[in-house]
Amino acid sequence: MAPPAGKRVKGVQIYRPFIYGTTARPFNDTDNIRPPTVPADHTHSWQVFVKGVDDVEIFYWLRRVQFKLHESIPNHLRTLDAETIQKENEGRPASQKQKGFVVHETGWGEFEITIRLYYETRSGEKPQTLYHHLRLHPYGRTEQEKEAMRNGGEVVAWVYEEQLFNEPIEDFYKILTTGARDKNAGGPGGGKGKGKGKSASQSGENTGGGEVKERSAMIPLTNRPGQPFSRETEQLEIRRLREAEGKVHQMLLEMTKTVKAKEAELAALKKSMASSSSSSATTTTTAA
Repeated sequence: MAPPAGKRVKGVQIYRPFIYGTTARPFNDTDNIRPPTVPADHTHSWQVFVKGVDDVEIFYWLRRVQFKLHESIPNHLRTLDAETIQKENEGRPASQKQKGFVVHETGWGEFEITIRLYYETRSGEKPQTLYHHLRLHPYGRTEQEKEAMRNGGEVVAWVYEEQLFNEPIEDFYKILTTGARDKNAGGPGGGKGKGKGKSASQSGENTGGGEVKERSAMIPLTNRPGQPFSRETEQLEIRRLREAEGKVHQMLLEMTKTVKAKEAELAALKKSMASSSSSSATTTTTAA
């Protein structure tokens, strides 16, 4: 396939936030019963996905995703096309439309999943590869985090990412910067971007009432169930990083103080040994 023709928009970078990862649930006798067609040794149902933040559609810039599962799983190479998903969405209520790329499976073991991203043909971008570890069992930095995940009934392993398009081709630039609209609106609207990162479709700033628009780079202002990534998350992460930076700085100060004390102690010891050696040499000469 020949690369798409067209000039690149110099000096412009446009990004689109998205999420990829896995969600797993153990089978039980109440709200996640093992289907009769599922092998008896399969302990969990799980899904792997690539989707937009706040469930906004990403098909206008991402046309295909390929998931490479463990080779023991039948049809372990799963390829999902945006065009096929959009056709299947026709006639469905907005709440039932699939807006991302999702594979549903069952199993008993954890493994690494290879995720291959294929961009809109007119973008001229080469495919990119992501790697994600399927988690079936609660995890966390502390026992409290593990217990919270265990009590929640789901093992969530999600990653927030931003796809950067550097100096996009003009046709693709128009796709990215045209049509920002309210979620669940009835089709692409107006709202062509102007300038570098100034329109709602390019800017990552959410300065309105918190509603994330389709075909934009917005993320929610606050967290809510099922949507853990937001400006609130960002600020909490910045705060944690600053606190960690402060702790590291304090540790360095204490270490520097300790090193200087040890250096002074070593210098005093060397001076004492030199003095003792000189005194010993003088006594020997006198005796002779």
